[in-house]
Order: sequence, then C-alpha cells, then structure tokens
Amino acid sequence: MQNPTPYSKVNDFTREWYIVDAEEQVLGRFATHIANVLRGKNKPTFNSHIDCGDNVIVINAEKIALTGNKIDQKMYRRHSGYLGNLKEATAADVLEKHPTRVLEAAVNGMLPKNKLRKHFMSKLHIYAGADHKHAGQNPKELTFK
Repeated sequence: MQNPTPYSKVNDFTREWYIVDAEEQVLGRFATHIANVLRGKNKPTFNSHIDCGDNVIVINAEKIALTGNKIDQKMYRRHSGYLGNLKEATAADVLEKHPTRVLEAAVNGMLPKNKLRKHFMSKLHIYAGADHKHAGQNPKELTFK
C-alpha cells in the first residue's frame, strides 16, 4: 500500500510580498492574476481548503484601464437595506472618488465565496498612487503577461 499524499498545513507556507503596478493594465485580466496569487494557485503546494497565498501590493490603481464602453456603462450598486435606498455609480464616478474600490471589487468577485475570502482580501493592499507603506517587507516585483 502506498503512502497517502501529505497535506500541507497553514504553518508550512512562507508568505511572500509582491508589488504590482496597475498602470495601463486591463481590469478583469489583472484582477484574475491577483486573485490567483492571493489564493496561492501559483505554488506547487496549493490546497484549495487552506489559505496558502501571498501578500500583494498594488500601486497606481487609479490608472487601471477598462476596455470598450465599460468606463461609462459599468454600474456599481450598493444598498443600505432601507426601502428605496439603492445607490448607483458608474465606473468613471467610482474611479474619480475612490480609485481603489474598482480593483477591490473585481478581485473580491473572483475569489471563492467561502470563509477564506476574508483572509484572502486581508492580504491585498491597494494604493491609488505610486507610494505605499510596505517597504519594510521588501516586496518583489511581479509582472503578468
């Protein structure tokens, strides 16, 4: 009888820090790559039931690109729970007021809808400009094709 496949535990993983520049990146494709790094799908020791991903720092989120007419047609909706209190904003409005929310919503939608999503999102750090406060972690440059 063969030995069963050894499962990794949470303490077996070393968390890396990566920095990514969002300038002129297409929103959907960029968010997919970030979600895969947050989950740890780029590692050979990936387990879907364990948070084995890395930390990601995104800079220049205000310069992200949307293709086609999405900048004017894509709507972001939120509701307070009270009757008639549905708030809607286009992607252009959201990028102008809160530039990090567009990328945050895209990555959040691409993560699995389970209890690990909160842990994945806590490892995502998005900044509108080029400055960030995680220089002490010595982040590595990460590029996507």
